[in-house]
Amino acid sequence: MRVLVVEDEPKMARLLRHGLTEEGYAVDVAADGPDGYGAAASRAYDAVVLDVMLPGFSGFEVCRRLRNEGVWVPVLMLTARGAVRDRVTGLDDGADDFLIKPFHLDELFARLRALIRRGPVPRPTVLRVGDLRIDTAARRCWRGDDEIVLTAKEYALLEMFARQPGAVLTRELLTEHCWDFAYESRSNVVDVHIRGLREKIDRPFGVISLETVRGAGYRLRSDGGRIESPPA
Repeated sequence: MRVLVVEDEPKMARLLRHGLTEEGYAVDVAADGPDGYGAAASRAYDAVVLDVMLPGFSGFEVCRRLRNEGVWVPVLMLTARGAVRDRVTGLDDGADDFLIKPFHLDELFARLRALIRRGPVPRPTVLRVGDLRIDTAARRCWRGDDEIVLTAKEYALLEMFARQPGAVLTRELLTEHCWDFAYESRSNVVDVHIRGLREKIDRPFGVISLETVRGAGYRLRSDGGRIESPPA
């Protein structure tokens, strides 16, 4: 297993390199944001240990750039700042886990093992389906340059469709993931919210993207929508 450590404080970098090497990892070290980003973007690592405060640009920016480039290596961020806002920012930028300094090396090793078991699974924070764009961190949606204001439930449905473009999702599946167990499955609440979603993401733009598959459910076209035919 090869791990990249991006840490500008020499003592901490040496400690991490030594500890990880003792655990059997091959370890590379970068001392600033640009070098860390360059290494992670150009070489295959099993995980990256990434400090938040770095010269050049921050660990947040390193992580954001990697995810924007489609690099899904697991990232464990290290921070001396315990602020909730920092952790939220890092996770929204695509980090997989956080560890606050000072920490015990055994905990870092355990967190790394857990991340490596998951592997480099794509987890984009911005979903794109045709000209539909869904920011999962901000919970906002656009078609082209036009922002679309959705209710919480409409957004939940759209994100679920956007994570599986082209796949048919049944009413039962949508219910299980977007409503709690108190929901009465015999009601037509799913259909009502689908109609509301269509009225916002399709109709104003003259496209059809959210399709009904008769007898099966609904799907979001993987091309983002076809032009709606004008009435005869």
